[in-house]
Amino acid sequence: MELKGREIRVSVRNLVEFVLRSGDIDSRRTAGRQREAMEAGSRLHRKLQKRMGPDYRAEVALKHSVEEEGFSILIEGRADGILRRGDETVIDEIKGIYMDVSLLKEPIRVHMAQAMCYGYFYAQAEGLPALTVQVTYANLETEEIRRFQEEKSFEELEEWFSCLIHEYVKWARYLYHNALRRDESIGKLSFPFPYRKGQRDLAAAVYLSETRARRLFIQAPTGIGKTLSVVFPTLKAIGEGHGDKLFYLTAKTVTRVVAEEALELLRKNGLYFRSVAITAKEKLCILGKPECNPDACPRARGHFDRVNDAVFAIIHEEFGITRERILSFAERFHVCPFEFCLDISGFVDGIICDYNYVFDPDVRLKRYFGEGAGGAYFFLVDEAHNLVQRAREMYSAALEKEEVLAVKRIVKERSPALAARLKRVNQILLELKRECGSWRLLPDAGHLVLALAGLFSELERFLDTFREFPEREDVLNFYFTVQGFLNIYERLDGHYRIYTELLENGAFRIRLFCVNPIRNLGLCLEQGKSTVFFSATLLPLPYYRKLLSNEAEDYTMYVHSPFPQENRLILAACDVTSRYTRRGEREYRKILRYIRGAAEARKGNYMVFFPSYQYMEQVYELAKGEPGRMAILKQESRMDEEAREAFLAEFDRERDESLAAFCVMGGLFSEGIDLTGERLIGVIVVGTGLPMVCTEQTVLKEYFDEAEQAGFPFAYQYPGMNKVLQAAGRVIRTAVDRGVILLLDDRFLQGDYRALFPREWSDVKRVTLKTVKEELMRFWDGKNR
Repeated sequence: MELKGREIRVSVRNLVEFVLRSGDIDSRRTAGRQREAMEAGSRLHRKLQKRMGPDYRAEVALKHSVEEEGFSILIEGRADGILRRGDETVIDEIKGIYMDVSLLKEPIRVHMAQAMCYGYFYAQAEGLPALTVQVTYANLETEEIRRFQEEKSFEELEEWFSCLIHEYVKWARYLYHNALRRDESIGKLSFPFPYRKGQRDLAAAVYLSETRARRLFIQAPTGIGKTLSVVFPTLKAIGEGHGDKLFYLTAKTVTRVVAEEALELLRKNGLYFRSVAITAKEKLCILGKPECNPDACPRARGHFDRVNDAVFAIIHEEFGITRERILSFAERFHVCPFEFCLDISGFVDGIICDYNYVFDPDVRLKRYFGEGAGGAYFFLVDEAHNLVQRAREMYSAALEKEEVLAVKRIVKERSPALAARLKRVNQILLELKRECGSWRLLPDAGHLVLALAGLFSELERFLDTFREFPEREDVLNFYFTVQGFLNIYERLDGHYRIYTELLENGAFRIRLFCVNPIRNLGLCLEQGKSTVFFSATLLPLPYYRKLLSNEAEDYTMYVHSPFPQENRLILAACDVTSRYTRRGEREYRKILRYIRGAAEARKGNYMVFFPSYQYMEQVYELAKGEPGRMAILKQESRMDEEAREAFLAEFDRERDESLAAFCVMGGLFSEGIDLTGERLIGVIVVGTGLPMVCTEQTVLKEYFDEAEQAGFPFAYQYPGMNKVLQAAGRVIRTAVDRGVILLLDDRFLQGDYRALFPREWSDVKRVTLKTVKEELMRFWDGKNR
């Protein structure tokens, strides 16, 4: 619905499909088959129109304006055909379908409704007392035709259309009055707390960027209140008419919750603003594993008969529409929670969602970001340092040779034609494997893509023919893999590299690797009005600008920490390292001595971040064999939510000795947790966080050596330092917290690493095993002030 004040513009199809939609959710037909139906339907349309003779006018543009409850509504579209022969007038709506037309007992409701809209418009324009509305169904394969006709008087059409518009206007009325109340409340809204140092300037920068339609990069430390500081000015900009909708984009569930809490706090201070949190389909599905068809899911059957009532109810009863509220209303109205959630998004002011729903080409919300779409949207990208790697994954694709062979074994008896296509693709991959070595850059993959295009078409036919067989899900997953590979291939430009590699498990793959996602992200950002990237670890800022957005008019902002510097001690050890060449028991024991030194200097809870699980295990085994009063907690791989909560609960326990929680840098506990006060008094970071040397990192390094002459920093040093800063940020979360940060690697004292420190780390002190305990005790005794 395009609503500007009290003026609405809508197409005939969108009008009837929204008000009169009905039926089931059924995703069993492949996207390719649907696209094929649209293309074949257009061809058949033209063919049928030419057969109708000289009295038949094709593709007649019609529009109609109506005043309803103070709204001016323009409805427009194209009638497929209008037949005028003597006193006879027929409005024709043509639909191409794959089903046997003889099985149709009556026209589909929305199809007849489209014909009736055009009939009403034409009858009024031509002064006709009556006419015939007709829906023509044509089978796309046999071209068999079946027509349904209804005689309608002008009065019947007028009354019917009036009811249709009346139902539609209730939604417009809601949007109009909601916007008025929203803007009025925003005008009166005040910031809910006294501004901390730097917070007002941050909010002002966000407002200025959004009103000027610019992009802004913010490096702001933990504890300044980043979420409120970006949400509040964005609301002000919306209230003043600079934008229509807020998208708060997150990488993790915990930051989504923070955004929900910020909006709820502002609502308690008078804000009238509805928001919805979009949750992944898998987490909302009542089946556990989505099967979106009426045979498998009771909510899919008749979903569209009920969903409008569900949406109308929830937007009138709720403001902060969370996952729990969506599930509750979905159960009440017996609808699919995920599709319900997406429909809600069109009638709220703010959307809180994962990055995927704006940027991922396979997942992004087509209703907002389809081809040619866009709006006055404000994108707030939380923890924006995560977007680089996530974007690389979104815009990359890979195909494994073993997947091809596995699907060939499944389909060979059912479809020799598909098996032959798979055999050809496997032969090409086998040739590439023979030339590969451990890995190899390729100039192009056109010959493989050509074979995959043929394979993809055959896969579509196979899946539409064989609807039920035990391994169908495996074949369907492979279909999506091939589809993704072909789609990403169309995006290839200078920011991509194509390579083949042998994996550790013996598998062979070819990968289309998006090294720099800046162009792909830029196309998405252009569909909104302004974007704010913010994080506590967006350092160095030029690095992130070159990967996320590098428009000359982009703004950057560095916000200093508002916390007293004397509440925090930063030490860097000069006599220990995590370099691969030096790893061994001698270094591990040094690390353990530093950990014990910190734990003995003051009893409390400490987090120790290691560069890998393997490194952590080595130190852990040594710690178990040494006497000493220190409790040790260790992060396990693949911890579920319950295990994660149990791990964090240990920081609330009273104990007689210090706790050292062993964690992996860049892992589950490196960001998104908030242990304030005595719950955490120190963080120990082992190593510089450099990524493991692998094919991907080598390709990154070579690309940036060519493009920026900065291969090592871009591929290793900057991403590694980001993990260090994230880990260090777990301590000192409020203005009254006191804590220590201990950096265990001599490289932290080198100029190139110190240049990457936040400005607040200028007071880092050099220590050794002999001096560290003394420095720690001086700090805890208050002698460093």
